[in-house]
Amino acid sequence: MRILVLSGPEMAAEFKQKFPEGQEGITYTFLERHQMADQQLDAVDVVFDFLLHEQPERLNEYGPDKVVFCHAATVQLAALVKQAGLEQPCTLFGFNGLPSLFNREVLEVSLYNPADDSKLKEVCDALGTDYLVVDDRVGMVTPRMLCMLINEAFYTLQENTASIEDIDLGMKLGTNYPKGPFEWAKQIGIAHVYQVLAAVYDDTKEERYKICPLLKTTYLRGGQFEV
Repeated sequence: MRILVLSGPEMAAEFKQKFPEGQEGITYTFLERHQMADQQLDAVDVVFDFLLHEQPERLNEYGPDKVVFCHAATVQLAALVKQAGLEQPCTLFGFNGLPSLFNREVLEVSLYNPADDSKLKEVCDALGTDYLVVDDRVGMVTPRMLCMLINEAFYTLQENTASIEDIDLGMKLGTNYPKGPFEWAKQIGIAHVYQVLAAVYDDTKEERYKICPLLKTTYLRGGQFEV
C-alpha cells in the first residue's frame, strides 16, 4: 500500500509517531504543499490530506479510484463534496487530525458513503489501527466535546471564578479526565480550538459553542497562556 501524506511538519511528525515507517508492504511519501503532480497521485493508493479543508476545490484532483482521508474537524464531508461540485467523488473518509488527538489508539473517522465501510476496514487493518466511525458532522465527536469544555473553562476563567490551575485540577479530580481543559487547549492549540468552535457554532447556532470573549482574545493575541 502506497500512502501519500499531505500536511505541515507538525502533523507529519505526529503521523510518523502513529504509523512508523518500516511497516511491511507500506510506503509513505510526505508533502507539505497543496500542489501535486499527476504522477505523484498516480503512484499512491491512499492519501491522508490534512490540508484539504482549507481548499475544498482540490477534491477535484482526486479521481474516483483514490482513497482519501480528509482532516474533518471543521468540515462536513457532504459539504466538502457539494462545494467541489462533484457527482462521483473519490472514496472519501474524514478523520480527526487535530494536534495531539490524531496519534491515539483509536482513529476517529467519518464516511461520506456508508457503503465504503469495507474499504475503511481494509486500510485501517493494513495500518494496524483501531478506528471508530462517527457521524459526518462538523466537529465530529472528540473535537466538538473537548473544544466545548475548553470554551466553558475560559468562561470560568473570565469570570474570575477560579484559576487555570484550579480549573485543570478540578476537571481531572472531578471527572477523572487525563488532562484539564487548559492542558488540552495548550496541546491542541488555541487557533485550532477557535476554528472548531467557530465551525460548529456556524453549523448549529447552539449557544454552548459560542466562543468565549477571553478565548477569542487569546486567539487573536497569538494563543499564548500559561498552564
